[in-house]
Amino acid sequence: MLIIPVLDIKDALVVHARCGERQAYRAIETPLSLRPVLEDVANGLRSVYRFPIFYVADLDAIAGSTGDCSAALRLAHLRPAPGVWLDAGFPSSESLARAHALPGVAPVVGSESLADAHFLAHFSAYPRAILSLDFRDEQFTGPDEVLARSDLWPSRIIVMTLARVGSGTGPDFARLAEIKARAGGRQVVAAGGVRDAADLRRLSDMGIAAALVATSLHDGTLTRDVIAGMMDGMDVVVEDG
Repeated sequence: MLIIPVLDIKDALVVHARCGERQAYRAIETPLSLRPVLEDVANGLRSVYRFPIFYVADLDAIAGSTGDCSAALRLAHLRPAPGVWLDAGFPSSESLARAHALPGVAPVVGSESLADAHFLAHFSAYPRAILSLDFRDEQFTGPDEVLARSDLWPSRIIVMTLARVGSGTGPDFARLAEIKARAGGRQVVAAGGVRDAADLRRLSDMGIAAALVATSLHDGTLTRDVIAGMMDGMDVVVEDG
């Protein structure tokens, strides 16, 4: 199973996300980096394992619905250059197209940013784009039709349980199983609450394709050996623009 480190950015700094309460997020303190700067934290995470893909959530871009791709461009200078799953509040098909054209970037469209389900029709034109189904507590965040129209979902679906992010309470296995059952042959990605190797093994056994993780990497719970045991031997292709 693919393990993807998360980099949440607010006010130009990497922050420690917790329970989706974005107004309370503060600059991250991690033994992996002396500064909460995007490139430094990414390099620190690569000192644990040479992750081929990072997930970047530009919280300022999401709040402003700007579709700003500058964070992804900053990571392009790492060597080897990683793939970037970029959540930047894409407000239109035009902004989605600009992100999709960037080498190595897979734009993530969060359901919380959608006004209606019509946007789902754009995914067929942008095969690398990813849909994030966002949940806050037990409530779906976004138009109900986005959740209902599984026939329009793209090939990769993130199940984002915001209340579990940084909480240490574990993934929402029941919701992941429900979405997996509805997703058909699509890849389902777990986001929120991954604590340890046992959680990763359970997700893998469920057929979950990837997990977005942060806290358990910074606190050392997920070690190089654990990650290597899950990922070594995987043929991960960083997608071109």
